Amino acid sequence: MNASIEERYFNRELSWLEFNRRVLAQARYAPVPLLERIKFLAITGSNLDEFFMVRVGGLQIQKELRLPGMDPTGRRPEEQLREVLEHVGNIVHSQYECLQNELMPALAAEGIERIQYATANLRQKEMIERIFQNEVFPVVTPAMIDPEQGLPHLVNLGLYLCVRLEFPTSDAGDQYVLFPLGRALPRFITVASERGYKFILLEDIVAACVNQYFPDATIHEAIAIRVTRNADISVREDSAEDLLRGMEKVLHQRRSADCIRLEISDHASERMIEYLRLALDLDHEDIFRIPGPLDLSGFMYLSEIDGFPALRNPAWPPQPSPWVDAATPIFDQIAEKDILLFHPYESFEPVLRMIEEAADDPDVLSIKQILYRTSRRSPIVAALQRAAERGKYVTAIVELKARFDEARNIEWAKELERSGVQVIYGVKGLKTHAKICIVVRRSPNGIQRFMHFGTGNYNEVTARQYSDVSYMTCNEELGADASTFFNAITGMSQPQSYRLIDSAPLGLRKKIIHMIEVELQRKRQGQKAVIAAKLNALVDPDIIEALYRASQAGVTVRLNIRGICCLRPGVEGLSENISVVSVVDRYLEHARILYFYHGGEERVFISSADWMPRNLDRRIELLIPIEDLNCRKKLIDVLDTYFRDNQNAWRLLSNGTYERIQPETNQSPFRAQRILNDRAVESVKEADRSRFTMFQPHLASATRDS
Repeated sequence: MNASIEERYFNRELSWLEFNRRVLAQARYAPVPLLERIKFLAITGSNLDEFFMVRVGGLQIQKELRLPGMDPTGRRPEEQLREVLEHVGNIVHSQYECLQNELMPALAAEGIERIQYATANLRQKEMIERIFQNEVFPVVTPAMIDPEQGLPHLVNLGLYLCVRLEFPTSDAGDQYVLFPLGRALPRFITVASERGYKFILLEDIVAACVNQYFPDATIHEAIAIRVTRNADISVREDSAEDLLRGMEKVLHQRRSADCIRLEISDHASERMIEYLRLALDLDHEDIFRIPGPLDLSGFMYLSEIDGFPALRNPAWPPQPSPWVDAATPIFDQIAEKDILLFHPYESFEPVLRMIEEAADDPDVLSIKQILYRTSRRSPIVAALQRAAERGKYVTAIVELKARFDEARNIEWAKELERSGVQVIYGVKGLKTHAKICIVVRRSPNGIQRFMHFGTGNYNEVTARQYSDVSYMTCNEELGADASTFFNAITGMSQPQSYRLIDSAPLGLRKKIIHMIEVELQRKRQGQKAVIAAKLNALVDPDIIEALYRASQAGVTVRLNIRGICCLRPGVEGLSENISVVSVVDRYLEHARILYFYHGGEERVFISSADWMPRNLDRRIELLIPIEDLNCRKKLIDVLDTYFRDNQNAWRLLSNGTYERIQPETNQSPFRAQRILNDRAVESVKEADRSRFTMFQPHLASATRDS
């Protein structure tokens, strides 16, 4: 089929906005506990913030510089911007309809209630005024705007109260004052009540009491505002030292970059809106009038308040893997068999153990690891420091360009260097996004390499929130490949050929397309041919075209794409054999798992890379074949489980919209994440039961007195 460009692809930005709609749908989905619904709503707000800083900011730069070129759908930057802002407007409307008409009334019925000064009772008003006098007035300082100097710098995503007032002793007319509502004070302030949880927002307190700052002035309006600045800023790389300084400069530039969005309460007058628009040099379409409290990401706070267990998800603690014995050194276990863990259902603790035991094990000679994102008090970083201080060779590739984690990674890099760790700041022009750790250890049989390959970051916090795969092995061929991979990065050597793995930016796309073509050829030969993949995003045109060719040959293609999907499924003559689903549930789906039937010799891979040009061309990524039969079977079961979901799975339609998958007639509800959790729990119980299938008596000692 010779479909037009627009018929072959979905626009990347609009596809991402469809993903955010699915997250918003969870906030409006009655089976989800109420405080979890608030959490999903807060996530949609945080998602939109990042989308504006990065994607909308990038489009605005392209538009202003009048850069040539179109996206794969044939849209120019200005066309994309126009459509994106229209869709965002619709999403914002839905967000506040959800908050104001659904969640807040439901929360109030459960005793969680927002108080506003105008409708508060006398006792509450007295309490709010005391809070203002004792806690707010001494801290929050107004800044009068000088008409000649213009607005002071507004912090990116910072919340402010903008006040328009007039002094009777002045003929200057309207004057404007800004109150920065920073992080020194909590935004959600508790108001004492006999039952439940009552709160008032900081901006509401300041607005209600603003006349106490200016007792002689006429207050015309006090309006909450928030600006978003462009974060799509790059750094020039000349050397490691320059890169470190360059990333610090990027962080500074990001704080002062151009304003690309103004959010303002819809109670604001046209006079104030126009004043701020001109002062911030914004177009009319960059103004978002918000019918409720600004910064929905802040409502994550409500999901974390104490109490109200009935309004939360039941606890699903990560389970100890029955493949790992807590009493046996981890390296002895990996030497005996490959270990595959599926987080967060199975604990991340064995990965921590591997690195912590490596730091303390006298037989360990060296540790090599990539750190892309870590936790704030990372035990892994601490273990690497300890290993270096004990004289082991430790190399850490710290990716300084991990967006929004740059500051933390700069801090870690400096601390690691002070401990004697050899720190590499990635590779020029590329982000190092692969997830790998190599431990080189002396054993009775000689030197052995132990590897951890993952789909997620070395972050024990997100390992409880994201679904990811960990693969631990001492396979000799994978070990040789892992060393070759590290040497190419750290030694600036020409990348060598690998035995089993593939890496971006040189061979990963080629390998994927080759595997797709193998299925296509087998189908043409009359054989069974199946491709299945679980990814975060599918954008790459070359891979999409390869999948279209496979579909046209009759290959069954099943895709589980959490977020962006630019492939258009279900088009006759093009993609009728391709189905795309997306699971949005309690945990963030993050694992990348690939499956190819391969004539019955099933091939399974895990990867750090999504199928996007940035991953395949501008990042260092890994594709790891799972050679062990038990590990492979486990991953196939995981894939099949996700494709059976009929509770929190969405089907992508050929028009670009998604529909929630419902159980068919006589079909039982099937929630993939719940099933995976139940299996992890049951596997622990089964392992416990198996310990008692053999009875071993305590034998009397031969020397015991009779």
